[in-house]
This record gives sequence, structure tokens and C-alpha cells, in this order.
Amino acid sequence: MAVRILIPTPLRAFTGQQAEIRLDGHNVGELLENLVARYGELRQHLFTPDGKLRSFVNIYVNDNDIRYLEKERTPIGETDTLSIIPSVAGGAPGSPTTAPEPRTATPVDSLPTLSNDEVRRYSRHLIMPEVGVEGQRRLKAAKVLCVGAGGLGSPASLYLAAAGVGTLGLVDFDTVDFSNLQRQVLYDTADVGRSKLGAAKARLTGLNPEVNVVTHETALKSSNALEILGQYDVIVDGADNFPTRYLVNDACVLLGKPNAYGSIFRFDGQASVFAVKGGPCYRCLYPEPPPPGLVPSCAEGGVLGVLPGVIGTIQATEAIKLIVGAGEPLVGRLLLFDALRMSFRTLTLRRDPTCPVCGDAPTVNALIDYEQFCGITPGAQVTDPAALPADQEATVEELKSLLDRRDIWLLDVREPREFEICRIPGSTLIPLGELPKRLDEVPQGADAPDIIVHCKSGVRSAKAVKLLREHGITRAKNLKGGILAWIDRIDPSLPKY
Repeated sequence: MAVRILIPTPLRAFTGQQAEIRLDGHNVGELLENLVARYGELRQHLFTPDGKLRSFVNIYVNDNDIRYLEKERTPIGETDTLSIIPSVAGGAPGSPTTAPEPRTATPVDSLPTLSNDEVRRYSRHLIMPEVGVEGQRRLKAAKVLCVGAGGLGSPASLYLAAAGVGTLGLVDFDTVDFSNLQRQVLYDTADVGRSKLGAAKARLTGLNPEVNVVTHETALKSSNALEILGQYDVIVDGADNFPTRYLVNDACVLLGKPNAYGSIFRFDGQASVFAVKGGPCYRCLYPEPPPPGLVPSCAEGGVLGVLPGVIGTIQATEAIKLIVGAGEPLVGRLLLFDALRMSFRTLTLRRDPTCPVCGDAPTVNALIDYEQFCGITPGAQVTDPAALPADQEATVEELKSLLDRRDIWLLDVREPREFEICRIPGSTLIPLGELPKRLDEVPQGADAPDIIVHCKSGVRSAKAVKLLREHGITRAKNLKGGILAWIDRIDPSLPKY
């Protein structure tokens, strides 16, 4: 009895890029075991070393979370679909069937009035019964914070400003890089090297001078999150890392602020609304973060340039709906977008009564150290699991010297698309995902040359060196800083990406 399994983009590297697989199995556990038996490299991403399903991976049968069915014993038939939903980085009912109360509960008489210019600007809103004059006045009174002014924050902030949100806050501390321009539509080429918030404020104010753009040019931390988020009515989470993601979630729950969540990776996107009274929070979906380095970032795995436009616009839409009290927000629902299939799916989310943040007896009553939390082991220093001792690493200067003497075998573990962009002369390409099956191509034995392994920045190659040494290839070393360091210090003629 073959059952359809949907493989998300982050895990397709381990299934030969297959997005859909059919395997036999009578229940979820049996099906997953058959899956990892066929694709062995998936095991560490789905299961802990002691065989338990990882807490940052959710399994759905059709649109139901197996945690609220029979877990791995959930029966499954040939007409069912099993979906794997990892974090990228549940019992309340689903979303309401009637329009929610407006987030800004200011009495109508106390709302700011609209000028003649604003009436002209927002006329297409004003003639909609779901918005109208009152809704537009609520938007003018509202305060929305975008956490991150990057891929998701760019479209979200543009549409929130255009919609007439009265106060629009931005939190970021980065500068504009050339690589941002492919997707971060807040910026143009002239902004490269400039503070993101300085450029963003100018762009948003130019789009709508009626909006008060407030910038917080700082890293969001436990020490300042409650103060910053507490000034706003709705939070739009455009974070690109797990510590900030959990920090925003916990702060929103503690403050009672709705969190319009979005995340993206390659061709896949997710969106939901968390921390609304009675609804789930992000920890109900993903109780714990993945170990550092296990889930690739967009910088490592890439992202389709238009994808954050789709998801960021959905986040802005949810924020506007919450403010004006229109429609059914994504509370208790997880929206999944697959750009390759051009498909949207909605899965049911439930509030977890045992959740340490929003559950019936919460144990997290104050913000914690989220860097430490995302290091998985409580009380331990956050360390990269791929970190290597100094004697297992080489600098780009040492590599240059070895190449000049032709006394080296250089292994590139990036993906073929990256290899096409730039390469170090003389390197051999074996992508990290293929390396376990191609170990016989790596020089071994007493007469084998020294091996230097590199990737883009040194993270994937460190994993490769560990793998090689575990298989007795002890002459392998990692290139610190990867090809980016090579370009910076040895060969600046190569293009950076």
C-alpha cells in the first residue's frame, strides 16, 4: 500500500531532489522508518540518536498534526498524504469563523481623523466595507513593528506603509549588501554599504510621508526586547535566525502582542499568526530549535528572490486584518507555500496546554538567554557542532603555498550551482550530500596527499572533514573562511556571492 510523502525543500538534498515519494507503510512510524531506510542521510534530520522524532520536525497526516492523533502509531492509508514540516530559523480551536475584534481597541471617537490628502490616498480602502473610514482610522492609530528589514521585512514594511499604518517600527542593525538586492526590495544599488534602517526610513517616508517610521538600530536581545516590542500593537516577525525567532515569540506571549510570523527557504514559505489569546505560539509548533548548523540558512541554501515578497505580503495582510478586525486571521493555522508547485496548503495548529510559554502552567515567565537555548544543551556554551580543533584547519595562505608546490588534493563540497559561480583552480567537486557515497573518490592510503576541504564559508566543509576523519581519512583539513576568504585575501578577481 503506497502512501504519498511530501518532502520539503530543505530535505530534498537527501532524497535525490524528489519532492514527492511513495512508500509502503500501515502507520506513520512504519512509513518514516521505511523512508530513512531508503534515504539514510534523512535519519539525523528526522530522529534523535536514541530514535525519537525530533521536536523541531512536525509530521502531518493530511492537515492533522500526529501529536494530536496517535503519534507514530497513527494509521495511514493509500489515499492519505504524509507531510514533513521542519522549522526553517499544539488545545485551542482553529481560527475564528467571525471577524475578530480590532487589535487597536481605541473608541471610535478617539481615533485620529483623516485629512483630505489621506482620504484621496486611501480611497480604495475607504470604499471597502471591511475597512471603511473607521478601519482606516484604526490603521492610522496603529503601531506595527517589523523585526528585521531584510527579505521579509522589505515587502511587509512597504505594504504596511502604503496601507497607512500610523507608526511603523523597524529593528535591524545591518548594512545593505549587493547580495540583498535580489530580494530586499526596500533598497537599490545606491544604498549598498548604507545602514539598512537609514535607507529604509527614506524609502518608506518617500512612499508615504503620513507614516511615522521609527528605527531601532540595534540587535534585538532579551535585555531590550520587552521595551521595544511593548511600544507596538502588532509584531511582524521577519527574523532570519532561531534565537531571534524564539525571542520574538516569547516576548509576544509575555506582552500579549500578536505575532505575524513568516519564514522562507529556497522555494518554500510558511506563515501563521501566533500569540493571540487562546491560540498557539511558535513553541507549540516547534518546541525546540534544531541543533546549530543542522538547518542551512538562506545564505547557504539560497532563496528564490520573489519568495519573501509572497510571504512578507501575507504577513502584512495578517497585520492589517488584525488591526481593522476583518476576516479570519491565520490563528491556529499554518499556511505552507510551495513556489515550485505554485500551491498553498493550510494545516491545523493547536495550542499546546503543556507549552512552557503559552500553556496552562507556563514555566517561562521572563525572557531567557536565547543563544544558549538554541545551543540545545541547557547551561552549556553555544558551540558549533561542526567546529574543529586548530590542527584540523588551514588558512587560505597555507592553501596557496601548498597549491604552488602542487602538494595537495583540494575538495570542494559546495553545490554544482555554486561551483559554476566561482572555484579555486585545481579543486574537485563532490557536494557534501553526495560525499558519504563517493568516499572512494577521495585519495586514501599512506601515499595519499594532504587534503584541504572547502565550501563557501567553512561550515559545510568542517562537517565534511569530520565525516572523512570518521572514515579513516585523517589527512583532511578544513579551509577556514572557505572560498570567501580565498577571494578576500588571495584572488579578488573571483566573484563573491
